[in-house]
Formats: sequence, C-alpha cells, structure tokens
Amino acid sequence: MKYLQFIIFQLKLKFLKKVRRHPGKLQMTNSSVDRTNQSDSWKIVILIFLRFGFGIPAIFFATIIVCGFILGDYSHLSRLVSELGALGTSSRTVFSTGMLLCSLLSVFFVIGLYRTCKSNGMNTLPAVIILSFSVSIAGAAIFPLPMRMHLIMGMPSVFMVLSPLLGIFLWNKTPHLPYFKSMSFLALFIMSLGFLAFDPNLFIGYAGLKQRLFHAGWSIWFFYLSYGFSQL
Repeated sequence: MKYLQFIIFQLKLKFLKKVRRHPGKLQMTNSSVDRTNQSDSWKIVILIFLRFGFGIPAIFFATIIVCGFILGDYSHLSRLVSELGALGTSSRTVFSTGMLLCSLLSVFFVIGLYRTCKSNGMNTLPAVIILSFSVSIAGAAIFPLPMRMHLIMGMPSVFMVLSPLLGIFLWNKTPHLPYFKSMSFLALFIMSLGFLAFDPNLFIGYAGLKQRLFHAGWSIWFFYLSYGFSQL
C-alpha cells in the first residue's frame, strides 16, 4: 500500500514539474478541448435546426385541419388555405399562430441548411431560396384576407420551386445524399402542379385541392432535406 502511494506521489511530482516547465502546453490542451466542445455543441444545434424540416409541414397541415374543424362548414377540396385565417373567422387566431410558428422554424431550418452547405462546400442558393417561404407564410398570418398585402406577401412563395430546381444542378454531385435526383424531381413536379390553382378553368370547384398540391410539394422537399442533410 505504501509502495502504491509512493508511485502516485512520484507521478504527481513529475506532472507538476512538467507543468512548470511547459505551462503553455496545458493551456493549449484546455483551449483545444474547449474548441472541440463548442464545435460539438454547434453541430448538435445545427442538427436540431435541420430536424425542423420534419416539424414545419406537420405543424402546417395540423393547423389547417384544426382550423377547418373550427369553421365546421369548410371544404379542404374547394376552398383556399388563406380563407381559414380571413378577417372575421373564428379560426383566425389559431391559423395565424400556426403560420407564424412555421415561418419562424423555417428560418432556423434555412440556417441549418446554410451551415451544412458551407461545411460541405456546397452552393447555398437552393437553401437560401426557402426564405421566400418564410416571408410568404408570415405574410399570410399577419395580413389576412381580404387585405391587399395578403396577396403581395404571398407572391414570394412562387420562388420555392427554384429550390429543388437549382438543387438538381448545384447539388447533383454531392455525396451521401441518397435518392437526391428522384426526390428533387418529385418535389418539383408536385409543387409545379400547385400552379394549376392560377387557372380557374382546370379542375373547376377544386381550388383548395390544387393549392394543396403546392403545399404537398414543398413538404416533400422539406422532409427530404431534413433527412438528407442530417446524413452529411
């Protein structure tokens, strides 16, 4: 027992001498550990931001389903989403809250995508374009129908189709993104079908269904980006 204590004492003594001779090395080691811990913490935050890509569509569709239930006589096939938050409707508060939450989470989602792009040497433009969604959906919440600003603020959402379109060209050679082309084309195709809502002569009486095709398209895109970028 005394021999073991003597060995421990000698090891402590050697360590103290080493610290006195090279105090900078210990400081460098501590600072390196701190930087590593900060880097790991930031990676966790970015991963959480990327996971919002799953939550945003879930919150969006849950909001419009609940609002439709509140109104009672609302048809998701024939009526537009914005009608759920129109002035004077009983569902306006729920609608605005849900849309603003989606907008806020989408900003963090874009931050996660942007940082991941930077870390992997990828073009950031397809990710940044998603901010058009953030602006439009916030505008729909803040400026309800029939306000003119509701229409103006909703216009940027049409740029959302450029995200998967540019992604096909700019992210095509990115490794570790499974089924990238297939999912990009699928999201782009379904989002493009949503533009049928601008033609009143097609699928007459199904304006709500046509509009929801666009929402289904960006939802697929968000789901895929959340999953795919989490693997990088």
